[in-house]
Amino acid sequence: MSNKTVQEQPSLSDQSNTHHDSVPLFVDLDGTLIKTDLLIESAFFLLKKQPWMLFAMLYWLVFGKARLKEEIAIRSALDFSVLPLQKEFVEFLHNEAKHGRALYLATASDRRLAEPVAERLGIFKQVLASDGHNNLKGARKLEAILACCNGSAFDYAGNARVDLAIWAKARRAIIVNPDNGVIAVARKCGYEIQQVFDDRPPIAKTWIRAFRIHQWAKNVLLGVPILTAHAFNFSAIAEIAAAFTAFGLVASANYLLNDLLDLVSDRHHPRKCKRPFAAGDLGLASGILAMIILFSTGFGLAAQLSGHFLFTLLAYLGLTLSYSFYFKTVTLMDVLMLASLYTIRIVAGAYAIAVPLSSWLLGFSMFVFLSLALVKRCTELMAMQRLSRETMKGRDYRVSDYPMLSAMGVAAGYISILVLALFISSPETASKYTYPVLLWLLCPLMAYWVSRLWLKTSRGEMHDDPLVFSLKDSASWIVFINMMIVTLISI
Repeated sequence: MSNKTVQEQPSLSDQSNTHHDSVPLFVDLDGTLIKTDLLIESAFFLLKKQPWMLFAMLYWLVFGKARLKEEIAIRSALDFSVLPLQKEFVEFLHNEAKHGRALYLATASDRRLAEPVAERLGIFKQVLASDGHNNLKGARKLEAILACCNGSAFDYAGNARVDLAIWAKARRAIIVNPDNGVIAVARKCGYEIQQVFDDRPPIAKTWIRAFRIHQWAKNVLLGVPILTAHAFNFSAIAEIAAAFTAFGLVASANYLLNDLLDLVSDRHHPRKCKRPFAAGDLGLASGILAMIILFSTGFGLAAQLSGHFLFTLLAYLGLTLSYSFYFKTVTLMDVLMLASLYTIRIVAGAYAIAVPLSSWLLGFSMFVFLSLALVKRCTELMAMQRLSRETMKGRDYRVSDYPMLSAMGVAAGYISILVLALFISSPETASKYTYPVLLWLLCPLMAYWVSRLWLKTSRGEMHDDPLVFSLKDSASWIVFINMMIVTLISI
């Protein structure tokens, strides 16, 4: 992670105590003190519980942004104890307060959201915030600051272009995690920049993490119908490549949406708290824009393939949204939904190349993916047990559920092997393969892989995403490659 503090002028901590006492420092909240946006965060918190409130938000916005902020704040119950802080900047503020400097929190966020943050830190003399009638942003914030300090000198810490007007009247500027071009404009305007704080990691790598490109590996399932239908031709491969990309773009957009909806629960998770939006490494507004672009591009590409494929992709999105908004909190329904999201990729692949679906294939995939979904939940329960927690935040599971869930998962994995064996022994299979007897080798390979996954899970050695584990596990790769070779030779 990039972790830098650029000092333009001598730090205030190096100057006299008189300086600290005489010049107040006004601090912006969103994107500066905290690495998130309280309006967007509280809106997604509300939408996750009541999606239909989107229409109410549009109605409130008619009466002004201040009214919108107030109405959302009244209905939100954020966990302020886990909001991501700009740690180096907060340390700087504590040092200033220790030396007696007057600190003020000046924010466009609603007072109901700003005051709990100020109380958490306990270093601010007063909070200037929006109140339902006045949106304290830009010129209005400057007026409030000048009134608070009686027109005398003040310093201001911010991060956005809208803060440039305030820095124009401030004695010195402190810039924290700035938006693109803010520093350049501030220097061009001749503002005296005292210090720049920036603890964000490299932006390209952060976006790749947010898009979860590694999860695109799941879309390999789209190519399974090529094997089962023996459709080995350039046209089919090109169509599957396009389908792969369309599914990947929509899946990445959905991951962004999921992360925006799960900010609170992710911050309570030992690993998910490091996700870009939960950690504050990416702005929430930029996440919304990226999500819209990915959805539009993915569905545009899907429309070029076939109507059936587009419909299947829309069904996939519907399932993922219902999972994100509701089913992920319902015991057992969440794992069934996850298994369905894997299986629907195989259905989409068949529609992309216009080949019939095999009932054997659908049965096999549903059971094996149910097993993987239960691996995921059992791994999360073991992580909770290590943290001495009984329940999972945002999930209706208890640590005591582990024995039953693991039994279900092992059973589902072995049933998938049984379905595979029944498929191999069917007369339909004998007529489609040159050497169908070789397909029996798939059964011990699958048995080894399923058993290994659950053994690793019981030992606490499983990644909380079994796909990530399989991609990094050399034994899994050996199994997959051998299964591919056996299938090709049988054909």
